[in-house]
Order: sequence, then structure tokens, then C-alpha cells
Amino acid sequence: MVKAVWNDTIIAESDDTVVIEGNHYFPDFSIRPDVLKPSATTTVCGWKGTANYHSIVVDGKENRDAAWYYPEPKAAAAEIKGRIAFWKGVQVS
Repeated sequence: MVKAVWNDTIIAESDDTVVIEGNHYFPDFSIRPDVLKPSATTTVCGWKGTANYHSIVVDGKENRDAAWYYPEPKAAAAEIKGRIAFWKGVQVS
């Protein structure tokens, strides 16, 4: 079971992650919905497409843009549709 932890709280866990470029992409249903706050931030990856972001909020602390996903990934990254990855101090193990 792979877990994502931030601020001493498990925010996601799944035995079905997809690893791309060293990042675990969790199925969106495996993430606690109460910790995600939508963000207006987007970035573009040449082979995956446009990423959208969420901030993570746990116990009143916010980790801005610490989760990202590709709502409409390009064909080469189709396996990450409906999945979310983490960074910015989120421990994935």
C-alpha cells in the first residue's frame, strides 16, 4: 500500500498507483476529498498535457499547489487520467 502523508496526516493511500518520472499518481477516489482545495495554477508538459493543481489543507495549514493532475492528458500519458500526484513536502512511501 502506497501512502501520501503531509502534516502528519495520511491524505491518500492505494495499492494501485502509476509511477511516471518518479511520481506516484494515485486514483482520485483514494485521496481524502476534504484535504484538497482547488487552485487556479496550471502548467504544461510537452508529452502529458496541461496540469491543474490543488492545494492541500490539513489542520488549518495549507500547502499551496502541492497536488497536480491532468484532466485531459495526451495519449502518451492516458494512464494518469483520473489520478493525482503530490510534491512540496508530501511524503510518498
